[in-house]
Amino acid sequence: MYKKQMTIQRVICFLSLVASVVVFLYSLGLMTDLYDSLYPMMRNPDNLLETDVPGSIIYYDMQPFNRLLLRFSIVLILLSCLLFITNTSTRRKYYVGNYAVVALNVIANVAIAVWAHGQLTGFKAQYLQLDFESLALWSSIWETPYIGPESTFWFDAHYAVFALTLLASALLILNVFWKRKLMKDEQSLLAAGKAANA
Repeated sequence: MYKKQMTIQRVICFLSLVASVVVFLYSLGLMTDLYDSLYPMMRNPDNLLETDVPGSIIYYDMQPFNRLLLRFSIVLILLSCLLFITNTSTRRKYYVGNYAVVALNVIANVAIAVWAHGQLTGFKAQYLQLDFESLALWSSIWETPYIGPESTFWFDAHYAVFALTLLASALLILNVFWKRKLMKDEQSLLAAGKAANA
């Protein structure tokens, strides 16, 4: 039973690392469509209200959020690496450090997922207020990519991205309880063996 649990806990730790890398990649790709389509419409970077397409300021409004998301994703990667540095992925018996690293991972994953969801929901609503008729017109004139109101892929993708981090967090928690049960059972068997020998 212990061997099976240790194999699964290794897989869970790798899943946590993969989930944090996915958040990192998502933060890199999030602004791609907005940059290609909206940045050329902002004619005067010194006056962001001077634009060919009303609402295109969302490209600039999202910049601080995107920078923070990128930094937070790097933090998630480092916290996931701590699972391996502290041998949480391979240790037979967990110590205080292992519990602390798992707690840090779970808290960070949940906090960033909740924060990002709130931000992206607001930005999606702002995006849908764009003047898409003007955008289509100017995109054809300037020969730039056109994104329509149905192109909300990058906003909607966060559901899958952060669902993965929340799944990894839930599995880390379940693994801790499973590990504690096995450790307790092992202690009981050792105590029973010592009593029988005495």
